[in-house]
Amino acid sequence: MQQRKDHEREQKFKLVYEQLFGPVLAYTKTLTNNHDQAKDIVQNCFIALWQKRPDLIESKSLKSFLYTTAYNSFIDLYRKDQRKNQILDELKYSMAKENLSEVESNEDSKIKKLKKVIDQLPPKCREIILLNKKDGLKYKEIAVLKNISEKTVESQMRIAFAKIREAFDNNDSFLFLLFS
Repeated sequence: MQQRKDHEREQKFKLVYEQLFGPVLAYTKTLTNNHDQAKDIVQNCFIALWQKRPDLIESKSLKSFLYTTAYNSFIDLYRKDQRKNQILDELKYSMAKENLSEVESNEDSKIKKLKKVIDQLPPKCREIILLNKKDGLKYKEIAVLKNISEKTVESQMRIAFAKIREAFDNNDSFLFLLFS
């Protein structure tokens, strides 16, 4: 007797599944715009229906139950996605902030190191590189100002650049910014 009731319930469930799976899937696809996601939601709805089958007797309530469950499942999924996206955005922001502060710290230390290297240059060499890089004077202008030849200015700049390159182990990116 019990086996017969179980068999009848299974047959009724199969019938409901065959009749409503397609329409509920179509409805859910309009919510998700994603076939696989919609299919997962609808399958979970039918699992919930199977688990609650003793409480759901009328076919009208079955249809209502499936559509309501599909909608609520979509809303839950949407909220989880929103929260996940918010967490990812916060993580990206945090990582970018850390990277920026690391880069700034690295640049600050390079600038301090550069100032130290320039301070250790011979006085004439230091004065010429500062006139060129800090004050923006051209080699010819420095030569006139210091009453020396342009070749001497070039020679002193070459010495200064060689010492700076040596101190920075030829770190091309930083030296490129410095010498441009």
